[in-house]
Amino acid sequence: MTESTTMASPQLLAGGDPQFLTKAYYRLKPFIPASLRWAARRHRARRQIKSCQDTWPINEAAAAPPEDWDGWPDGKRFGLVITHDVESSEGVRKVRPLAKMVRAHGFRSSFNFIPENVYPDPVDLRRWLQHIGFEVGVHDLKHDGRLYNSRNGFRRKAKRINNYLEDWGAVGFRSGFMVRCLDWLHDLDLSYDTSTFDTDPFEPVPSGSRTIFPFMVKADGDGPDSGYVELPYTLPQDSTLFLLLGEQTIDIWKRKVDWIAMHGGLALVNIHPDFIDFSGKRDVGSSYASRLVSEFLDYLNTRYSGQYWNPVPREMAAWFKQGRNLDAGSPGTS
Repeated sequence: MTESTTMASPQLLAGGDPQFLTKAYYRLKPFIPASLRWAARRHRARRQIKSCQDTWPINEAAAAPPEDWDGWPDGKRFGLVITHDVESSEGVRKVRPLAKMVRAHGFRSSFNFIPENVYPDPVDLRRWLQHIGFEVGVHDLKHDGRLYNSRNGFRRKAKRINNYLEDWGAVGFRSGFMVRCLDWLHDLDLSYDTSTFDTDPFEPVPSGSRTIFPFMVKADGDGPDSGYVELPYTLPQDSTLFLLLGEQTIDIWKRKVDWIAMHGGLALVNIHPDFIDFSGKRDVGSSYASRLVSEFLDYLNTRYSGQYWNPVPREMAAWFKQGRNLDAGSPGTS
């Protein structure tokens, strides 16, 4: 079964109906203190990491390039895309310092905002990001884990999401919690989606796309240029590394980037402003020092200067869709 036809049904607990458990979890989630949720996830992650050393953070099976792959523009060694999911009002307040840090290191990135019920639409902030050459995308609808509860419900929600895409001038989407059904996303007016990953056993839906390259998700029965581009994230999320696993260095990011560069793939990272401490007075366990992001960007600049292509995601999607054989299909899941 391919990723594009996999029904979103995370197995959050052992046994039982995973779809039922998923719905129950996200209904209860608002009433569970964040500290308790993180403690439970850390306990689970300690057990998981022992059993996934052969497939995380590197799954060797993901290195195979797409059919007829001709490489990146201008002969660049690998692609580099930086994204950010903004998941709280605190995250909104940290967007500017994070964007300025990324820009000061010579990069561009994309910020994904939640349209409803989490924080007011930061209109001026979105416009500022687009003015300085960054991108804005849509992150779920309410980020409540219920987007894919039913097919008819998704169709209704898709109409609202499409309104936000049009109003924001956005062409990219990412599902909350990386819960996804790629076939349903054809209901959205998308150029690309970033809800998948090459390998990430710590997510609610742990099946990965098993590729470090972009791929097309075609709509059945439509023309050869139909569908959207899937840009999987290929570096562990910052929240996974620093909050879930308690890493104190960027060694895992460095190791994974080196491997991706060796195979000429896409290095796509998701860095949440919500969890970054810019003050030096961080709350251990719920935030991490901003220097870790700066060190990562410095590493890219020093070790790989001139070797990567760093577009915003919409530019990469347009390039890939224009130049690829759209009949190549989608990769399988792990």
